[in-house]
Amino acid sequence: MQKTILNFKLKFSILILLSISISCGQNSPKEENQTENTESAELIQAPNTLLESEIAEGWELLFDGKTFNGWRGIGKDSVPEGHWKIEDNCIRKISSGEVPTQADGQPVKGGDLITDQTFDSFELTFEWKISKAGNSGVKYNVIEEYSVKNGYTGALGFEYQVLDDDEHKDNLNPTHRAGSLYDMIEAIGKTLKPVGEFNTARLIFNKNHGEHWLNGVKVVEYDMDSPEFQAFFEKSKYHKHDDFTQHKIARIVLQDHGDDCWYRNIKIKKLN
Repeated sequence: MQKTILNFKLKFSILILLSISISCGQNSPKEENQTENTESAELIQAPNTLLESEIAEGWELLFDGKTFNGWRGIGKDSVPEGHWKIEDNCIRKISSGEVPTQADGQPVKGGDLITDQTFDSFELTFEWKISKAGNSGVKYNVIEEYSVKNGYTGALGFEYQVLDDDEHKDNLNPTHRAGSLYDMIEAIGKTLKPVGEFNTARLIFNKNHGEHWLNGVKVVEYDMDSPEFQAFFEKSKYHKHDDFTQHKIARIVLQDHGDDCWYRNIKIKKLN
């Protein structure tokens, strides 16, 4: 009888120890959720920042999220007052209807925003959102001096079109819709976010080769030395500019088209 009681006590003690060991090796549902939330939070990248992996790959920020450092108005030493502002970690183009007026009642003169730096071959990424029926764009291969000399208030160059495809009248021309190489090549196979939400853009300009990406999809691809590209150029409004299709060491531009538009996470990687 005593031997049976001792065996029972021994088995009971072992079961308790096993139970304690198992419970100590497992997280409670609450602890597991906390771990998952922490890991998810670490994956969310703050706007206008670079990950260590991006820095290692050669990416640079063109906008720090707080200032216009590295940017100015085309043909100017400063940013056009009243037309551009920093808002919620974005560069915002202010609608013409909200622009301050001068003493004579005329609106303060605006203009495109242009980089201080020039770039040769590069990969550019940025996020954009447009206002209802809004129009803007990101231009590249822009020679500032040529634009100013020829009296252009906006920069002359290739343009990644930014548009509200549903409401803006420019949607009547397929090559004027969002993601297109403006007035030359229509963006195909894209999916746009609703107005007021950010779209992700990627632009590759490597020697004579170019690509436009929109929300993870390649929507435009071209080779500047191809007969097809020359045909697009000759049908465009740029056909009078003989060197328009030549690859240049040039500037990147945010277009002032008079409508509200927001840009953020503007990053560039120089290509060899």
